[in-house]
Amino acid sequence: MTVPCTVEIMDRLADANSLVELLGDWTTAGGPLYRKLAGAVARSIEVGDLPAGERLPSERDLAKLLTVSRATVVAAYDELRGKGLVDSVRGSGTRVSARPRLNGTGADGRVPGGRATSIFQRLVDGPGSIISLALAVEPAAPELLAAYRDLADGELADLMADVGYHPRGYPPLRHAVSEHYTAAGLPTDPDQVLVTTGAQQVIGLVAQMYLRPGCTVVVESPSWPGCLDVFRAAGARLVGVPLDDEGVRPDRLATVFAEERPVLTYLMPTFHNPTGTLMSASRRRRVAELAARFNVPVLEDNAYSGFHGGDAPAPPIGAYARGNAEILTVGSMAKGVWGGLRIGWVRGPAAIVDRLARYKVRADLGSPVLDQALSARLLPRLNEIAAARGEVLRARLEHLQALLAENLPQWRWRSPDGGSALWVALPGTSAQIFAQVALRHGVEVVPGSATDPSGAHDDHIRLPFTFRTDTITELVRRLARAWADLQRHGPVTDTNKPVI
Repeated sequence: MTVPCTVEIMDRLADANSLVELLGDWTTAGGPLYRKLAGAVARSIEVGDLPAGERLPSERDLAKLLTVSRATVVAAYDELRGKGLVDSVRGSGTRVSARPRLNGTGADGRVPGGRATSIFQRLVDGPGSIISLALAVEPAAPELLAAYRDLADGELADLMADVGYHPRGYPPLRHAVSEHYTAAGLPTDPDQVLVTTGAQQVIGLVAQMYLRPGCTVVVESPSWPGCLDVFRAAGARLVGVPLDDEGVRPDRLATVFAEERPVLTYLMPTFHNPTGTLMSASRRRRVAELAARFNVPVLEDNAYSGFHGGDAPAPPIGAYARGNAEILTVGSMAKGVWGGLRIGWVRGPAAIVDRLARYKVRADLGSPVLDQALSARLLPRLNEIAAARGEVLRARLEHLQALLAENLPQWRWRSPDGGSALWVALPGTSAQIFAQVALRHGVEVVPGSATDPSGAHDDHIRLPFTFRTDTITELVRRLARAWADLQRHGPVTDTNKPVI
């Protein structure tokens, strides 16, 4: 008997993983389990996420990851064949049919595929009846309402008389950002600042300017799926570098810089997402030195906030830049004040910011001026606002950790330096498989495989603590039931019983 080699098995499971990511919270639909599965696969086919000729995973591999019986997958594939959406040929497996699609891409409201599909889909669909761990978000800080009132009573009339187009950003806000960074140890002039529609737009603009198909981008391992998807969409090849307790490892970073010759490095030094690690000052200095030595641009994303576990963060990596080092520093109002305040910015060398501004004006002519005016009022108080919210998050973190220690003692995590989520290891278990069980218990989990394509964190999940304490209590109750279910029964094995 010929036994498939390990690489072949991993390739097959990787294909199954990709399909599972597209399916999202498929178990929450109505009807028998096999029809729920068939419907989710059909939607992915109809919107173009699964193109014609794409080979679907084997029944056995997909059943293992979904923790359902093989008979359920067989019945789902039969249903798809009956609808003419897939074809099966002995020896070639099951493939997406070349017949015309019923809908155009996005016609059913589904977000196109990628590692962050389930995260972005949750933004579109809303939380529904499940507790979603896809997003670590909170309501607006109370200071925002007061800023709205002050704006209406003060400069709103003058602001409405303005032309309304500021591609580089509303001047008072650019000035406020420059003062914010100068106070943080990174001297900045307004001409070094570009205001954007959230931090995510910065990632997209940088990708447009720096990346070409086949280029290499260095990222932390793990990293955030939404950013990784942007780099992949630009055709980049991602190379991960691991972290330790002080942040990205400089020895591994130097090796990758020397061997891979990347065109960009993307890092999250302040409360890294998802691990919550705070990069030390000495590590930031070392990263800046390596960037200058190997002439690799660095995009440092400091948009994440939350509670501070100890001392205030060191100055941004850009504060340690020397010579011609290209270090772009990203910030945002979303985490500290409100996700609905879609204002972010990037700070960097004036010539680089000038080039980015050309991409920005082509994208949207400029971010909303009213939001920028509000941000200009709130930015001088951002640290104060974030600190107040951080105290609330600290109490929620303590509540969550106590419940996990009591109800899920097998789980392992490192208490974060800051941020808004725990990075939890599930011993001896694929988080992708656990995610499917958790869905049936009313929790949407983002598995570690979405954050690290190397497979090094397939046993991890990101567990936000931005929920109210009563929701955290219910969340842990559901997770404990799902874990007990998986440990008691394991992934559902093959069965000869009829599906119906």
